[in-house]
Amino acid sequence: MNKYKYAIEIGGSYTKIYVRDNGFALCEPTLVSAEPSPQGYQIIGLGEKAKKMMGKTNDSVEVFSPVSNGQIKNYEYTKALLEYFFAKLDFKKNRDSCIVLINCGLSSKDKETVLTLMYEIGFKEVILLPSVFCSCIGAGKNISSTKANMVVNIGGANTDIAVINMNSILKGATLGLGGRAVDVAIANQIAYNHGLVIGLGTSEKLKNEVGSLYANDTLNMEVTGVDIESKVPRSYIISSTDLLSVLEPFFDEIIRSIDVTITSLPPEITQDIINNGVLFVGGMSKIAGLDNYLKKNFRYPFKIVEDGENVTILGAGKLLDDQDLLAKILENC
Repeated sequence: MNKYKYAIEIGGSYTKIYVRDNGFALCEPTLVSAEPSPQGYQIIGLGEKAKKMMGKTNDSVEVFSPVSNGQIKNYEYTKALLEYFFAKLDFKKNRDSCIVLINCGLSSKDKETVLTLMYEIGFKEVILLPSVFCSCIGAGKNISSTKANMVVNIGGANTDIAVINMNSILKGATLGLGGRAVDVAIANQIAYNHGLVIGLGTSEKLKNEVGSLYANDTLNMEVTGVDIESKVPRSYIISSTDLLSVLEPFFDEIIRSIDVTITSLPPEITQDIINNGVLFVGGMSKIAGLDNYLKKNFRYPFKIVEDGENVTILGAGKLLDDQDLLAKILENC
């Protein structure tokens, strides 16, 4: 009989929950909005509601993620956010058990914080599982094989790089590079080059709709911000080429880290990776032109996984239905 009901991915940008027998049940921004009061900061929005407040409230309201680089930076706000999400689902306190997906490089102290939080929310039993296992499973790879697979998960707050075989991680690393860093860099670049201050919500929209690694892409979008000098609203058309100088260094750094990882492996493992190709998943893997960029700048075979932003939580869903495989993985974690 299956034991674990929930799989949870608490990402820097989005929190996703898979429920056994019900499927992919929730995907909402990992965001909290709060404003000051005599009793301290009070929550006024969570998840999607908080995101809709970005750049549209008075200066006293803060919209932020209580999770960064896989770490819980603000315990109480994260707890409130997760309790809000689980209230939308058929969650039964002290009866249900869960798998929480974590980064490869999460410290023992941070793991303990996650465990404590999930137990306080009301889970009977909690397992922490490196998310890269689920990325491979979701992409259709056999992680029990003696042939190694390499996965690169470029998420909202960080990037996980891991080599997996025989249900264990041979080598894993977490980089503090993700989509939110790109959002900040885009906003900074537009302020510097065009004298226009835009919000991070606008930056994210630019990244998703105009961001491209094609040097000759003609995509563009009009944005409205505040002129740095006059302090009045002003519009400007941002093109894909405006964002290229942000995106290329971001992916260059990730490629360098992958190269360092591969060159540190035994020849037999490297050959497996060449045979199987490097898997690219995560929200940033859907940037236009990534395939073309990798062909020019990456010296190993690769595959950009379809639906890369959701493949990890979908892989976790498969694990909920395969308790035998989950047990084998946990023996090596």
